[in-house]
Amino acid sequence: MTIGVLALQGAFIEHIQMLEKLGVKTQEIRKTEDFSAQLDGLILPGGESTTIGKLLHDTSLFLPIKECIDAGMPVFGTCAGMILVAKEIADDSTSHFQAMDIQVKRNAYGRQLGSFGCNATFADEHVIEMPFIRAPYISSHGKAVKILSVVDGNIVAAQENNMLVTAFHPELTDDTTVHEHFISIINKNS
Repeated sequence: MTIGVLALQGAFIEHIQMLEKLGVKTQEIRKTEDFSAQLDGLILPGGESTTIGKLLHDTSLFLPIKECIDAGMPVFGTCAGMILVAKEIADDSTSHFQAMDIQVKRNAYGRQLGSFGCNATFADEHVIEMPFIRAPYISSHGKAVKILSVVDGNIVAAQENNMLVTAFHPELTDDTTVHEHFISIINKNS
């Protein structure tokens, strides 16, 4: 199994370290030659969604990645990555991959000073640590979207078919639960 990690900006190195901890081979995606439809899955890390969106177009990675996501490649978006896969961004005409039937509210908890951490249930199984950094949340969703975590009444993790998103950064903890969940999506997809 090889999982690509978009490495244009943001917290990509921590995802790579988490996957290596689980014994999964990774591929940093920086240019079109790095990306292949043969990858088993793709992680879109946290960072700044507008910057990552621009860099995806500047590097000509946007279209091949969109085609693979639309064709069913498993994708896991954290924070900015969640914004990238969302069909709609609340109060913003910008959109990116428009793949997952969710509307997200960006910087929903405020700016950097609104960052926080908590422990909450993920996928009705485990209580895990959830670091939120300038985090979005899901403000609405389609019927096929399965809610995996709710914090203070806000949806902060969800899955739709091959797509997994979190508003928090599981890669900044020592807990592999969320990455293992993504690997299980890949295994079911293959």
